[in-house]
Amino acid sequence: MAKPVTAFTCTACGAVHKKWAGRCDACGAWNTIVEEAPLSQGPGRALGAAKGRPVALSGLTSSEPPPSRSQSGLSELDRVLGGGLVPGSAILVGGDPGIGKSTLLLQGAAAFARSGLDAIYLSGEEASAQIRMRAERLGLSDAKVRLGAETSLRDILTTLDAERPDVAVIDSIQTLWSDQVEAAPGSVTQVRAAAHELVTFAKRRGVAVILVGHVTKEGQIAGPRVVEHMVDTVLYFEGERGHQFRILRAVKNRFGPADEIGVFEMTGAGLAEVPNPSALFLSERGQPVPGSAVFAGIEGTRPMLTEIQALVAPSTLASPRRTVVGLDSGRVSTILAVLESRCAIPFAGLDVFMNVAGGMRLSEPAADLAIAAALLSAREDTALPAESVLFGEISLSGALRPVAQAENRLKEAQKLGFSQAILPDGQKLEGKGGLRLVPVTDLTGFVGDLFGAG
Repeated sequence: MAKPVTAFTCTACGAVHKKWAGRCDACGAWNTIVEEAPLSQGPGRALGAAKGRPVALSGLTSSEPPPSRSQSGLSELDRVLGGGLVPGSAILVGGDPGIGKSTLLLQGAAAFARSGLDAIYLSGEEASAQIRMRAERLGLSDAKVRLGAETSLRDILTTLDAERPDVAVIDSIQTLWSDQVEAAPGSVTQVRAAAHELVTFAKRRGVAVILVGHVTKEGQIAGPRVVEHMVDTVLYFEGERGHQFRILRAVKNRFGPADEIGVFEMTGAGLAEVPNPSALFLSERGQPVPGSAVFAGIEGTRPMLTEIQALVAPSTLASPRRTVVGLDSGRVSTILAVLESRCAIPFAGLDVFMNVAGGMRLSEPAADLAIAAALLSAREDTALPAESVLFGEISLSGALRPVAQAENRLKEAQKLGFSQAILPDGQKLEGKGGLRLVPVTDLTGFVGDLFGAG
């Protein structure tokens, strides 16, 4: 019998190598190749040993009702889950260390328990006494959540199969180990095997399983990417250490919209829901100042107003600094290039600093116009018109492109007391939302109308 050959797998892209290397040839990532133990019996041999059973097929039309959902009572959590928890779903939650993942899921488990569901919280990182101390501090001691501390996958599956809860929280997937796999806990093989067994159990028994995943220094969930493909929902818990706001973002959801967000505020009594995040992110705005622009954005299905701040100052360095927080640095560099090339506004010899107030992160292209307005306002030391919001995508030619869901953006701006909206010319609108609209054709016209330049 031939000896099985050890393989080396890249945790970033899944490529298989014959030997270890510092850099993956397939994706170019460094220090992502790990040793993976081979299977004791290949799948091909197992398939050829016996004939399988036929799979029951059905048509596209079906009389089956949509999956039922269980509300937790935490509206922000239910929103991100797509309207509630679906029985038999597998959910993966990732976030930076100390950001509040365990606090969020303990509050979520208590909320589901108070709504009538049978909830179990299993931790491989903390003892049950530590979890009880946190529950007492958060005022959750009266919730009927059953606790356990275990890292053995076999024992966890046996417990869940015997208890049959409605929802099970497992903190975290990297601490579990299976005695069927010859690898250390947290390795690619162990994480993949544990995730496969737990997702299979969730589908077979109808138990909603919530898994906590550690993240790497790049912000990605540690372990093989196949884990994110196996689960139904992937949530990221985001936030800056210096800010009290936390964002729960859905990057994948088979039972609801992706890119939906829930906003929480970290307090001494745990995470508090923020039902109107736009008002909270703009609460510290006073008189209009140079370098500040309010962007009317869309996060998932929710319109949200955020403040984009810019500072432009003379540089004493040979290469001026470009510091960006909360925005895509590549997108900011592109907008700076368009301003220099199409509008003849140089930024050479100037340091540029950009920030999104409140620790929010924006990735929507519709923020281009607000970014450009903040940069121009800071460079010219001229404040933008009071009570104005902006949105629009900037092309490389300097033209402004229409964006989606403009009506929802305008309604949110009017609700918060704004009276004027600067938007691309040709934007299709069913209603103005009660605002005075200022259409802009291209970036050159925008610069000339508002700053008297260009």
